[in-house]
Amino acid sequence: MQKTVIATGASQGIGAGIVEAFSKRGCRVVASSRNITKAHPFPPSDDLALVDGDIGDPNTAARIVETALARFGRIDALINNAGIAFSKRFTDYTIDDLRAFVSVNIEGFLFVTQLTIKQMLAQKTGGSVVNITSTLAGHPIAGVNSSVLMITKGGLEAVTRSLAMEYVKQGIRVNAVAPGTVDTPMHKNDPRAFLETLQPMGTVSAVKDIVDAIVYLTEAGQVTGEVLHVDGGAHVGKW
Repeated sequence: MQKTVIATGASQGIGAGIVEAFSKRGCRVVASSRNITKAHPFPPSDDLALVDGDIGDPNTAARIVETALARFGRIDALINNAGIAFSKRFTDYTIDDLRAFVSVNIEGFLFVTQLTIKQMLAQKTGGSVVNITSTLAGHPIAGVNSSVLMITKGGLEAVTRSLAMEYVKQGIRVNAVAPGTVDTPMHKNDPRAFLETLQPMGTVSAVKDIVDAIVYLTEAGQVTGEVLHVDGGAHVGKW
């Protein structure tokens, strides 16, 4: 059976890599980002649907799920890739920064995941949800100041484990990938030499490294509640 996969934050970087990887595996994909139809990041395909919108808006989540069902009739997997991130000292973060993080990283996860799981329960054939967190949520690095951002990323780790157990009997698996430093447009202005110091292996992860982990968790039928670190060993200890 041809599977249907939803990917949020899909216009560039890891998100675009997710769309390309699942399309190559013969899946039907619903890809969403704020202006994805204007960006035209992918060649046209009958097995690809694009949905514009702010993921923190519940109406966007509704359109994503409605598009998946109207075009492809079901939902088998959701990858919650949409997110925003920026670093500041704790005392420099503002309430507007916090609200922006919560809107995209938490509410953006909540709305689309609730609707997706409701559909998976109705289908009664299980499913997979993969969230994108951060290795810094559990293993902060001195000098990399992202404490308020990690309120949201740590929350995603916690809800990953909670949902894994809540829906384990229904065959809905919920996992997360926790990247370290990844070569994406988010880091285009950061010195490469500095980024390489943030992972013990001394490298910056490629988009493919993260996408491979997402594909694995989506297909690994006996894995749920897992947070898979793809961070060059940064979560292991001091270096």
